[in-house]
Amino acid sequence: MMTERFDRLLDAAVAEGLLPADARRRPIEGRPWPVVVLIAIGAWLAALPLLVAVGIFFGDFLTRGAGPYVVGSLLLSAAVIVLRAREVPPFVEQLVVPVLLVGAGTIGFGIFRDLHERAGCAALAGLALAVGFGIPRAWLRNLVGFAAAGLTTVSLTPASGFLWTRSPAGPWLAVHTVLAIWLGTLWLQRAAPGDGSRAHAASAVESLAAGWLLGAIACLAVLSGMSFLVGSMLGAGATGDIVRELGQRQGASWQSIAMQAGSALLAALATGVCAYRWVGLRRAANAPVAVVLVVLGWFIPQLGGALLALAVSATTQRYRLADAAGFAVVWIVGSFYYQLHWPLATKAVVLTACGALLGGLAWLTHRRGERSSAGSPARLARSRESWVFVVVAALTLAVVNAGIWQKETLIATGQPIFVELAPVDPRSLMQGDYMRLNFRIPGEVISEAQSLLTSDRPRVVGRRGPGGVLTLLRLYRANEALAADEMIVELTPKDGRWILVSDAWFFREGDAKRWAAARFGEFRVAPDGQALLVGLADANLEPLRP
Repeated sequence: MMTERFDRLLDAAVAEGLLPADARRRPIEGRPWPVVVLIAIGAWLAALPLLVAVGIFFGDFLTRGAGPYVVGSLLLSAAVIVLRAREVPPFVEQLVVPVLLVGAGTIGFGIFRDLHERAGCAALAGLALAVGFGIPRAWLRNLVGFAAAGLTTVSLTPASGFLWTRSPAGPWLAVHTVLAIWLGTLWLQRAAPGDGSRAHAASAVESLAAGWLLGAIACLAVLSGMSFLVGSMLGAGATGDIVRELGQRQGASWQSIAMQAGSALLAALATGVCAYRWVGLRRAANAPVAVVLVVLGWFIPQLGGALLALAVSATTQRYRLADAAGFAVVWIVGSFYYQLHWPLATKAVVLTACGALLGGLAWLTHRRGERSSAGSPARLARSRESWVFVVVAALTLAVVNAGIWQKETLIATGQPIFVELAPVDPRSLMQGDYMRLNFRIPGEVISEAQSLLTSDRPRVVGRRGPGGVLTLLRLYRANEALAADEMIVELTPKDGRWILVSDAWFFREGDAKRWAAARFGEFRVAPDGQALLVGLADANLEPLRP
């Protein structure tokens, strides 16, 4: 069906002169991506002096009255005219892109100067879509659609900004409204006549809608917060703080219940779409999978919309969009780990039960396939896949257990030390089930470590005093001789700065008062400076136990 529709659109485009007559049989003349990248870099570098010259020429006119609108409209019009030319050299095409951005930015300056933030975002989104229809480049339309979706989401959020709202229900509803617009666009495309009379418009709408969906699922992923283990690898930073703030605000209000119910309903709709389009899924054995997705949708309010986007994209053969939606689904499921408004035990039970059920269903399906295809080539292929799965699982377990063994060895053989916490008000640092840590490290040591241009982690020299209390003194130099009471401790990168192992300590909910007495961090340190935080201690160096 999709192939026939594409053929009709292609024939109509050729008939209208939008494509050459031999477009069907002529191969696409592609360039290697390194060449395209080099051309783009050269064009952007050449555009910078030009844009500076335009700014100097117009001067204050750019910031007064109708100046931003006039200059921005001229730049946008020139860019669109050049892009609509039949044959545009790659260098010129890349040169036009920054002109397009500067034109949009100039108009945006005027819009946000004269209008409220939400109204300005709506106006800028409309301008982006209008320009997108005039650009005959699919990849540019994708980017324009992406930007328009983000601006529309902000314009629909009933508060200042997208994430910083009094209730997460506002951004949730805004993102799902944007998703509903995408679904409505697909329905209108399907209902449109397939005779090719609107081939150009259909092509523009398809490219813009693709970017629009990418923007919607990106907003869903951002709204869900940091995904599992990504925060520990990259540093949660501001995003982690936002997620914790949203988690505290959500609570068990009627808004959160409505979000959960809506997400579960969308997850059920996604499974229904797949069953409707793919006959092979209409079996009772697949019902537990639908139940698992609906349950996860209830616990994770952002998941239902992403699942629906995945189902619709996959069943309409938009496989690249389906890949992006699938990545968003995995990210959102991983973010459940950081949702502090759910008890950790509840999260563990939900994820374990869902994983066990899906694993059991996969095993039963595999067993049925073995019985029905004994001795067939398909069974041999599945047997090889099973061995690959076993090998990958074994390697994964080996890597994980090697890390565990390394940490256990450090705990058992590392030298015990205590490092003083900087004076803080614990009540302002405790949120949910973690406490922010700030160890006493001289400011000049951190500044010097920040200025180092090296791939190795910096190490700090500390002097061990009574009771094992370590006073950090200076940055360690290569081959530096240490005194008998000195040792080195390795620093860890976090959010663009250097810290001592960790800046957070997690504990069981309801134990905040007990951990507020912490005055020292207890570490185990290896001879090479590798350190591990194993606990907290009070002012008398007595370990605090859960």
